[in-house]
Amino acid sequence: MRVQFVLSEIGVGLRRNLTMTFAVIISVALSLALAGGAFLVREQVSSMKGYWYDRVQVSIFLCNKNDAKSDPNCTKGAVTDAQKASIKADLLKLPVVQKVYYESSEQAYTHYKQQFKDSPLADSLTPDQMQESFRVKLKDPTKFNVVASAFSGRPGIQEVQDQRALLENLFRLLNGMVYVAYAVLVFMLAVAMLLIVNTVRISAFSRRRETGIMRLVGASGFYIQMPFLMEAAFAGLVGGIMACGMLLVGRYFLVDHGLALAKQITLINFLSWSDVIKVLPLVLAVGILMPAVAALVALRKYLKV
Repeated sequence: MRVQFVLSEIGVGLRRNLTMTFAVIISVALSLALAGGAFLVREQVSSMKGYWYDRVQVSIFLCNKNDAKSDPNCTKGAVTDAQKASIKADLLKLPVVQKVYYESSEQAYTHYKQQFKDSPLADSLTPDQMQESFRVKLKDPTKFNVVASAFSGRPGIQEVQDQRALLENLFRLLNGMVYVAYAVLVFMLAVAMLLIVNTVRISAFSRRRETGIMRLVGASGFYIQMPFLMEAAFAGLVGGIMACGMLLVGRYFLVDHGLALAKQITLINFLSWSDVIKVLPLVLAVGILMPAVAALVALRKYLKV
């Protein structure tokens, strides 16, 4: 009988405040979808960092005859065979070095033609204008300074370049987008909490007569508050389910279909369906608990039992 009464009170409350409840559901859904999306973007950025940082290399560009005329690091002329052999031997002696690849000027020219075949500069370059280089694979990509300090300024070396630095701007941009998403998330959660508080307040006011009768017959405070808490939790549950649907639909259309980013950007290992599904229980849990806690706070202020 008590369960039936509580359920009937929940139905009455939802019908009386239908528009406010709908607003709560939409705001909770948007907030949780944004929260789940921000979390997934953060995981995507972390995954990309791990993927690319494991593959980036340190490039040691060697002086050629053209650099000898224009680059202050190559004033002693183009690199000699003895210098190349010495540089490679010293690289292999470093404990942080995993592997060393040599790229000749002809190979560099071929790679440039393949990568920038549509560039107007491609036809004007010749192999002797390209630089020879050593591509160094490090055991720990963060140990770039060990190589840089050992080889920068050495005769025959034009520049020591850390490819990881080329990715920092991209990851800085992506992290900035995550922070913006979190800022919007905080704003949306604040809006959702205010809507929940106002909805509970209006519901408590509209049922003040029933609440008074329940007090007179000796109902406990928890029993009186239960319908209001369940209303808020129900709205949060519906909002959470909608948020989960948004995340799944977003993954489907953005990555697999529609924009099909996974096909257009093959160099990025996008998060799988299992990664998205792992977030859904957390979204549902927050969707239920957040409105219930907000309702409990509102009831303590506006419903004296």
